[in-house]
Amino acid sequence: MLGHSSPEELAAGLAFRDLGFDSLTAVDLRNRLSASTGTSLPATLVFDYPTSAALAGFLRSRLLGEREDTPAVTAVATATDEPIAIVGIGCRFPGGVRTPEEFWQLLADGADVVADLPADRGWDLSAIEDASGGPGRAPRGGFLYDAGVFDPGFFGISPREALTMDPQQRLLLETSWEALERAGIDPARLRGSATGVFVGASWSGYGLDRQDSSGDKGHLLTGTSSSVLSGRMSYVLGLEGPAVSVDTACSSSLVALHLAGQALRSGECTLALAAARSWRPPR
Repeated sequence: MLGHSSPEELAAGLAFRDLGFDSLTAVDLRNRLSASTGTSLPATLVFDYPTSAALAGFLRSRLLGEREDTPAVTAVATATDEPIAIVGIGCRFPGGVRTPEEFWQLLADGADVVADLPADRGWDLSAIEDASGGPGRAPRGGFLYDAGVFDPGFFGISPREALTMDPQQRLLLETSWEALERAGIDPARLRGSATGVFVGASWSGYGLDRQDSSGDKGHLLTGTSSSVLSGRMSYVLGLEGPAVSVDTACSSSLVALHLAGQALRSGECTLALAAARSWRPPR
């Protein structure tokens, strides 16, 4: 359909949208597959199974009665007092902290991670310094100095779209992936599973200086909306549990964790990713 000379040119795990599919070609592919297999297929086929590997697994299951590579998980309601196990953690904190072990050590040492403003945020540091009363008077804070380091291709995101994404979204993708790996779970195996995503986040103002860039407006709509955070995570991993973004200011992390535990106990999902960010004004 896309004019490639052989299937070897296409990676089985690459999303159809990254191959160049749009709504029209997605429906056309569904129609051709329906005609060749003699099976009625949903119009959302390409979106429900966004890679050729996932789609092949679905078709094999439908036509041959074989189980898909990622079996669907049926959520079962459990007792309301059943303990919840935390099996993996991913994190980023000021002071270069990137693992739970480093965080515990930071707390044990009582270290101070308040430092100077980062130099890679596009801020006019000279103007800030002048407005603050000269050298050494500029505000300081606890910053994630590597927040601008992100591998968009790893998550199937174009570099152009990555520039419009609030750092909250990028950090969510990275830390969630790391939490699953630390738990010994292959993130790719969760596709189609009843895994929920609960994210506490708030609007950060990121992207305001790019609002006049007409070429980026489509990406800015999703890249700067905090409500998209949970949905983006679910889409990237192909999760089919609840996806909820909440903003209750400083309590967002606790609310996200509470909702995740509640969903697990009620049987809405069998595994949950709970995430949030912590924020304090610089000093």
